[in-house]
Amino acid sequence: MIRLREVRVERGGKPVLQGVNAGFGAGRLTVVVGPNGAGKSTLLDVAAGLLKPSAGRVELDGADISSLSLKELARRRAYLPQSPRVDWAISVERVVALGLTSRLPAFGALPAVWRPRIDSALERLDLLHLRERPATQLSGGELARVMLARATVGEPEILIVDEPTAGLDPRHALDAGRRLRALADAGCTVVVALHDLDLALRIADEAVAMKDGHVAAEGPAEDIFTDDVMAALYDVPARVRRDSDGASIRFLG
Repeated sequence: MIRLREVRVERGGKPVLQGVNAGFGAGRLTVVVGPNGAGKSTLLDVAAGLLKPSAGRVELDGADISSLSLKELARRRAYLPQSPRVDWAISVERVVALGLTSRLPAFGALPAVWRPRIDSALERLDLLHLRERPATQLSGGELARVMLARATVGEPEILIVDEPTAGLDPRHALDAGRRLRALADAGCTVVVALHDLDLALRIADEAVAMKDGHVAAEGPAEDIFTDDVMAALYDVPARVRRDSDGASIRFLG
């Protein structure tokens, strides 16, 4: 369980997050939604322990996250930033292995004991046939799967992901959503910022709606993805539809 209590973040003397209270439940998939500039990425950075708030605190299972060593935090929590890149022509397998950095010795070859974990991550993300390919030669969808494999190879308790579908076509975006959903179903606490509201509707257990640095609404996804909440969040009349074909949000501007 991650909980933010009265978190405030300032940058350049201007508030980015203002008195934020939010919780991310164990083994649940929580989506963070809201317009551009709402503070979603900053919220994720704080929740991941990557950014110290100006005020307030972040708790992991009741303990202040700042009390954990960086190594312990890296073992328990994985973070996948928006639009991750690989600039070196190293193999897919080596990129995935980087997700074990906090557990590996500082020098020497990859210990054999970790190879089954890497193989499992490659298989889970349908990457076994790409393991020797240079990461710089991957398509956008393939790279997205590789980076998700890297983030989850250590089997973290918590996965925090910022806009994992940015730049992906609909098929690969749906695939990314299904894989995040599967991780939550397997017991991982998943927190993901999304602009793709239709996908958020499909995969979320809970939702945190951000606007102007505040939490505008928080709770079960079905209570947040409503006409009234979405209209107030984006300042545009909204219609939320759920049927046998799935769910969608239409804005009526």
